[in-house]
Amino acid sequence: PPDDWEERPQTLFRATQFGDDVDRPLKKSNGAWTYFAADIAYHFDKYQRGYKQMVNVWGADHIGYIARMQAALAAITETQAQLDVRVCNLVTLRRGGEIVKMSKRAGTFITLREVVDEVGKDAVRFMMLTRKNDAPLDFDFDLVKEQSRDNPVFYVQYAHARIFSVLAKAQLQPDYEAVSHLRDEAELALIRKLATYPRVLAAAAEAREPHRIAFYLTELAAVFHALWNKGKDDPQLRFIREDDASTSRARLALLAATQQVLVCGMDVIGIEPQDEMR
Repeated sequence: PPDDWEERPQTLFRATQFGDDVDRPLKKSNGAWTYFAADIAYHFDKYQRGYKQMVNVWGADHIGYIARMQAALAAITETQAQLDVRVCNLVTLRRGGEIVKMSKRAGTFITLREVVDEVGKDAVRFMMLTRKNDAPLDFDFDLVKEQSRDNPVFYVQYAHARIFSVLAKAQLQPDYEAVSHLRDEAELALIRKLATYPRVLAAAAEAREPHRIAFYLTELAAVFHALWNKGKDDPQLRFIREDDASTSRARLALLAATQQVLVCGMDVIGIEPQDEMR
């Protein structure tokens, strides 16, 4: 030990009995409680209020803190409560192809509020979900403002706007029973994609991975836009055909179902559907 080391009593939590690698101090040498002690009290208060499944969102620099906190929760609740820690990685801001340099020491940094004010909350939320929570993210200001398929939030909202436009102009009512008569591969691909949504939603909730919804919406939009583009090239595949009311009503039902799933998925992750894109 160091020459100035002095033996003294210390209040420790025996974390090693609950899976941690060392025992952890609860009080500092001056008698003040450690941050760890305060965190234990916070989680114990949550447990006393009836919460047995707890989810914390931490930065990647706190990974080493997970084991001790899980050990503490197991001890104070007699293993009746579970702590799931979701680690978020760093976000790199880019503008004009260059990294936006920030320094807390120099006082040069961009807050989340400033990002939201510049590009909107929908863009921020969606772009933050284009990666798993523990994966690094490059947030490109130029891409988020771009109206192209490379911008996922625009791509998804544009799909909704296109559908809204068709349904608003249609003079026919959708016929959901007639959807089974649709035969083109692009239509069947969209039907198959819609059918997977309940499983995707359930899996995202069970795994606590909301990015799965953003991934799904992007894929659904791609399948829809492919059908839209195919209809532009082939008049027989247009959603409304004046010479075939039955097929038109079936395709309108497919559009309405797609719109419903898009709205549901966007609502889950807090995105506002757009009726028109300007």
